[in-house]
Amino acid sequence: MTSIPDNEAVSQPVPMARQARRVALIVAVAFFMQLLDSTIISTSLPQMGQSFGVPAVAMSIGITAYMLTMAVFVPLSAWLADRFGARNIFLVAIALFTVSSIACGFSQSLTEFVAARIVQGLGSALMTPVGRILVLRNAAKSDLLNATALITWPALFAPVVGPVLGGFITTYLSWHWNFFINVPLGLAGLLLVARFVPGDRDSEARPLDWLGFFLTSLGLAVMLYGLERLAHPDNGTLPTAGLIAAGIAIGWLAVRQLLRAPHPLLDLSAFKVLTFAVSTLSAGTIFRVAINATPFLLPLL
Repeated sequence: MTSIPDNEAVSQPVPMARQARRVALIVAVAFFMQLLDSTIISTSLPQMGQSFGVPAVAMSIGITAYMLTMAVFVPLSAWLADRFGARNIFLVAIALFTVSSIACGFSQSLTEFVAARIVQGLGSALMTPVGRILVLRNAAKSDLLNATALITWPALFAPVVGPVLGGFITTYLSWHWNFFINVPLGLAGLLLVARFVPGDRDSEARPLDWLGFFLTSLGLAVMLYGLERLAHPDNGTLPTAGLIAAGIAIGWLAVRQLLRAPHPLLDLSAFKVLTFAVSTLSAGTIFRVAINATPFLLPLL
């Protein structure tokens, strides 16, 4: 009987642990729902504006409200996961997202739609980072690469299929179903998380860095709003430049607070690792800009 050399045995791929794969797939489904919703409405904004009795360009406030809410609450997500458990927060995030999707679909005015989108943005702000925390806590170090690959595919697939699916649904059904489509996905996600994802509440959660949260959220929101105004030159160049400058200044204060706080809201020490800092700030930024721009470019083709 021929024995396998040690070097060949070591080179054999190690199967991913069942629990890690299961959690990663469940999180991937939730991510797909969130990313699909972010892109599916891009081709139905004119019909939505007509339904609400407002110009199509006015519908951009729904997207802006969604993004600003995410910017405010994303920094808080990790602390909430530590304080109340990542599984519990993930369930709350999916529930908020699903209920607000129903509210978006039943909206009768732009005001109702924006209010629903704010709640949806809150659910999305908690869902994405907390989902990654769940994967990290349920995967062994040897499984992290494969688990990360499983939760990455929604970011590649949803922005491409979203505008096409949104156009099809809007043409043959109505724009309302672009939001109702989230309901079965959300209910399935709630059941799967409740059934297969273990609880992980940390009994010794660190105290909340309130000042860090305020400065980080405010800086991100002001900067994002300033960048959004760049698409509307009629709003005035000086106020837009002032918002961007204010966002940068507040962001500097936020970084200063995070570096000095005994229990910072966000631990920036990881950026001391050169490879992490370069990949996150350069390649990671380019990747996210390209992916998030896709749904807005496809309708122009």
